[in-house]
Amino acid sequence: MINVHVFTFNPFSENSYVLSDETGECVIIDPGCFGRDEQQELKSFIEEQQLKPVRLLNTHCHIDHVFGNDFVSRTWNLGLEMNEKDMPVLQSFGQVCRMYGVAPVESQPEPARFLNEGDELAFGKSKLAVFLTPGHSPGSVSFYSAADKILISGDVLFQRSIGRTDLPGGNFETLISSIREKIFVLPGDTVVYSGHGPSTTVAEEKQENPFLKQ
Repeated sequence: MINVHVFTFNPFSENSYVLSDETGECVIIDPGCFGRDEQQELKSFIEEQQLKPVRLLNTHCHIDHVFGNDFVSRTWNLGLEMNEKDMPVLQSFGQVCRMYGVAPVESQPEPARFLNEGDELAFGKSKLAVFLTPGHSPGSVSFYSAADKILISGDVLFQRSIGRTDLPGGNFETLISSIREKIFVLPGDTVVYSGHGPSTTVAEEKQENPFLKQ
């Protein structure tokens, strides 16, 4: 059974996730830890829970989701896994930090593996399926556990909202299609863990999300 732990990090109030199971192995998704205090918070949790990080995953590469990539990569000797279409987003990290007036903590590691639709990511006794869900960014992906009925959606779908599409590579129609074709086909009681804000369920968003009502 997968346990989900969320940290809310950095000036953008981004949700970073640690997913673990009974083996103690875990994956770190979208580490947004910004500065030493937040880095230490993540590290202390993993050490206190006696977890073993085995994967570093990005749903997408906007700055608030990747501040901690280098720290996580170096601390636990993990290679970054992401979709190749988000490489321009990752490569613009320094420039975008300057645009927002945020000093980058570290540079970004080069990806070790590119994730594609249909890939299956194993850790411990658990598995995550990779869904390509573009629209917020060109290479946005979501991670789904059918066994545990959980979805890590990044900035694709929020409680009663959707990801913004006015950033480079964003597209509103593509985003809506991603949600309808990849997320809304999942069981209604699937819990959606978003990149910002509280979790929700597929059923709730099908019924209540003002951007997605029929």
